[in-house]
Amino acid sequence: MTTASQPTIWTRSRLLGIAIALAVFAVFVVANAHLVFVSFMSQPDCVLTSSKQGAAFRAAKPSC
Repeated sequence: MTTASQPTIWTRSRLLGIAIALAVFAVFVVANAHLVFVSFMSQPDCVLTSSKQGAAFRAAKPSC
């Protein structure tokens, strides 16, 4: 009598799919961490004030 073989759960294509998904997720996390790091490191302390009227929004402190 032969025993029924159990189906394998971890096939090569499933492992490859999981590995690709983890790699994409890792790239996403690292890219976002890099963007946050660069945004905090590149904040200028002061900028020249604009003489234009109507400039309501500024990205940094208006002057030193």
